[in-house]
Amino acid sequence: MSILVLIYILNYIDRNNAAAARLRGFQEDLSISDAQFASVLSILYLGYLIMQIPSNILLNFTGKPSVYLPSCMIAWGLLSVFTGLAHNFRSVLTIRFFLGSVEAAFFPGALFMLSKWYKRDELGTRTAILQCGNLLSNAVGSLLASFILDGMDGVLGHSAWRWLFFIEGSLTVAVAILAIFVLPDFPSSRAKWLTPEEHQLAQDRLKEDAITSDENRKEDGGHLEGFLAAVRDWRVWWFALTLTSLVASLSFNAYFPTLVETFGFGTKVTLLLCAPPWTFASFAAWWTSRRSDRLHSRFTHIAYSLAIALLGFVVSVLSRNEVLRYLSFFLMAQSYSAFTLSMAWVSNTIIRPPNKRSVAVALINSVAQFGNIAGSYMWPRSWGHSYAASYTICIIANVVALSMCLALRNHLRSQNEMLSRDERAKGQVVQGFRYFL
Repeated sequence: MSILVLIYILNYIDRNNAAAARLRGFQEDLSISDAQFASVLSILYLGYLIMQIPSNILLNFTGKPSVYLPSCMIAWGLLSVFTGLAHNFRSVLTIRFFLGSVEAAFFPGALFMLSKWYKRDELGTRTAILQCGNLLSNAVGSLLASFILDGMDGVLGHSAWRWLFFIEGSLTVAVAILAIFVLPDFPSSRAKWLTPEEHQLAQDRLKEDAITSDENRKEDGGHLEGFLAAVRDWRVWWFALTLTSLVASLSFNAYFPTLVETFGFGTKVTLLLCAPPWTFASFAAWWTSRRSDRLHSRFTHIAYSLAIALLGFVVSVLSRNEVLRYLSFFLMAQSYSAFTLSMAWVSNTIIRPPNKRSVAVALINSVAQFGNIAGSYMWPRSWGHSYAASYTICIIANVVALSMCLALRNHLRSQNEMLSRDERAKGQVVQGFRYFL
């Protein structure tokens, strides 16, 4: 898990460093407008959504995440370095598109990988630990950017924002090389650091969880059958639309340094202030998901997280007190717990066959990127200083996501009741499979 978290930290640092670079001349040096800057952010998600399904199908086909994921990581690290060499809007737009295309491999691939190794009542916590990489990237990335942007301006004739891309991209490539030797493959391919007994235990655990040993199933058809099974399942599309609304409500993440900048501090202090809310959000995601796993409860914990975020949005709209506004950032940031639990809920609900599950995870995460694309245009500087209109859109998206989660919970509860009736009719004593609610 630790190497996956580290990779995810770098994945998001390389994705979001444009927001920090904006504070030190990125937009001015490339002569791009606010609308063009929004396009620079959104184009990444276009490449991201296009490549997620093909990437997960390829990952399932090769069965070698230890090679596939680090290879993609090397590619996005190099593209991050190339961003520091961009000199106009067209070049940075092209680089960001391909950056999104190769970054698309990691998150759905990591989720699919976790679903191969962990039981259903363990996925929430493991997904949260993985998601902590996303949240910590905002804290770590802000701290790293504050020192690079403050100390590297003019070194070797390059602007500080260019050094930001050079250093962070190079760090990604270095970690990718390490990951080749550390990441395991699926349970069907024994990792070097597992004994034969431990390898057998990894497969037996999943059999006991009624997910069976996925790797050698032949009766479920090929990759085309898995794709068709996923797109025909209405629950996949319901999850996709729910996550789209949820992701749109989280769009403040991409503009977090800009929002903190409204307090009037310099670049270094602004970036340092970005770190605490995301550190808190990491702890909240871990604690909430651990409790959710223990209670086998998804919706209730998602609802609490979204309700707290809703309060944060309202405070940001209504208050001009800087202390209250800063505290509201903590409330908003913790709503990533809802995203984490929603993705775990997908793996709990779309269980098998594995080829369907791999497509479903990628399809849902792909469609959800439309929330990021729309969110890239939700925070124009002309809507500042208060960004009240932006927060209002987040409130609407939050409520839509919450309502759709409630409807899904009610449906799954009725399915569980039907399973209970069938078991009673058959005289079955031991309770079988149940959906997480």
